[in-house]
Amino acid sequence: MKIAVTYDNGKIFQHFGRTEQFKVYDVEDNKVVSSEVIGSNGVGHGALAGLLSDRSVDVLICGGIGGGAQAALAEAGVELCAGAEGDADQAVEAYLKGELVSTGANCDHHGEGHTCGDHEEGHSCGSGCGDSCGGGCGTHTTLTGRNVGKTCRTHYRGTFNDGTQFDSSYDRGEPLEFVCGAGQMIKGFDAAVADMEVGQVVDVHLMPEEAYGMPDPNAVFTLEIAQLPGSEELEAGQQVYLSNQFGQPFPVKVVEKDEKMITFDANHEMAGKELNFRIELVEVK
Repeated sequence: MKIAVTYDNGKIFQHFGRTEQFKVYDVEDNKVVSSEVIGSNGVGHGALAGLLSDRSVDVLICGGIGGGAQAALAEAGVELCAGAEGDADQAVEAYLKGELVSTGANCDHHGEGHTCGDHEEGHSCGSGCGDSCGGGCGTHTTLTGRNVGKTCRTHYRGTFNDGTQFDSSYDRGEPLEFVCGAGQMIKGFDAAVADMEVGQVVDVHLMPEEAYGMPDPNAVFTLEIAQLPGSEELEAGQQVYLSNQFGQPFPVKVVEKDEKMITFDANHEMAGKELNFRIELVEVK
């Protein structure tokens, strides 16, 4: 297995399309056995994705990356972990431990390097519950279909089993755009769209394993208030962001608080839930 990281002086370079170097790690038995720094040798997303593919890279860890680059990587068969920051070697170790994810981080280093972010009540996933807010990079599965690696625009309506609607792109008046198979969506949503035709409408029922997974008891953790600046003002039930040792933000919910300690739940709010989607494929680019 090979892992590549956009690289600059020991750190993760934050602009994939402008990176001048990659650090490539050879991994055996889930441990790094060797590494080397290589030049990017090309300009543009396609050239960089091709370089990684030619080097037999399986996984890319990077900071910021655009949709075009994500599509090129998906087409090249390279798994993507985006949004990473900080020390490159530490990020690779975190990935191998299953602690590094593409849209934030699992809170496995309880109490180490946490900082309290913007105190936003009522925080939700952001751009819709189709987004892979908690999808782990370490659980890569091969997806096939005519739309894999292409930019898809879909309208969708999401409901629970009792018929209650939890999200709808129709209500927002704007289709959701994503690269199919690039890890931007929950597994079941991605799989449903992978082989659809433009104009087709499908209804899918997703078990938790195909959506946001089951609640992880290890994602509930307690910290001393004195060790977490800004937590003094938090209240039970509030949703906020913390950041891990790589500076990556991830949403948590305050579940309990007393004078000295505060308990957070980093499980996704949809964890453990069966979800239903009506999906309409509007456009493929």
